[in-house]
Amino acid sequence: MNLLAVDTSAEGCSAAVLSQGQIFSRFTLAPRGHTRLLMPMVRELLVESKIASSELNAVAFACGPGSFTGLRIATGVAQGLAYGLDVPVVPISSLAAVAAQMIESQQVPEGASIAVAFDARMSEVYWGCFENVAGLPALIGEERVCLPGDVSIPPGPTSWYGAGSGWILQDQMPATVVGDMVQINPAMVPHAADVVRLAKQAWDEGRHVLAAAARPVYLRDEVTWKKLPGR
Repeated sequence: MNLLAVDTSAEGCSAAVLSQGQIFSRFTLAPRGHTRLLMPMVRELLVESKIASSELNAVAFACGPGSFTGLRIATGVAQGLAYGLDVPVVPISSLAAVAAQMIESQQVPEGASIAVAFDARMSEVYWGCFENVAGLPALIGEERVCLPGDVSIPPGPTSWYGAGSGWILQDQMPATVVGDMVQINPAMVPHAADVVRLAKQAWDEGRHVLAAAARPVYLRDEVTWKKLPGR
C-alpha cells in the first residue's frame, strides 16, 4: 500500500508518503509558499521512499476546513496527481488531522476526547470534537463554524484536551468548556504525516472518491458565498 498525502490548509505546507508501513514526510511553516514548495516536497519524498509515482495507490489531502486559498491548492494538487495516475483521492478532515496529532504527540489516553478549534477569521472558529478510539480520532457529532462563545462539548465523564489555533480565542469561549480541558495546545496545525495515517484507515474502510469528486470543505461557504439576487 503506497499513499501520498498533501496539506496546505493552514500556515503549514507538508507532504507525506506511506510505503511499506513507514511514513516519510516534509513540513515547513510557509503561509505564502504553498504553491512554490509543495510539489518539490512530493518529488523529494518519492525519491526518499524509493517508490515511483506510478506505484501510488491513492492520493490523500487535507480537505478542510481551513484557509480558502490553501484548500484550493491542496485540492488542485491532489486532483491533478490522481487524474494523471488514474488513482482515487482520499479527503481527510483538517480538524481530524490535528486531533490525530494531539493523540500521537501528547499521548491522549484511550477514550479521552479532543476539541479542535481553528481560527476561522471573521470572529469565528472551526470546531470539531473527537474521541480517541484505538489511537485514532473518531468524530463526535458534526464539524461546524461558529462564534467562540457558541462552542460546546458533549456531556460525559471523559477527559478533554484542546488543540488548534482557535484556542487563542479561549477567553471568548464558555468558561465551562475551557475549564474542562486537561491541556490545551494552540500551536498545532495540520500535518500531512497525520493526514496519511488517517487516509490509510479511510482507504481500508473504502472511504475514497474519484478525482473529479474531490472537493474542499469550507463549512461556511453556503453562508459566505451566497449569490446576489439576479446573478
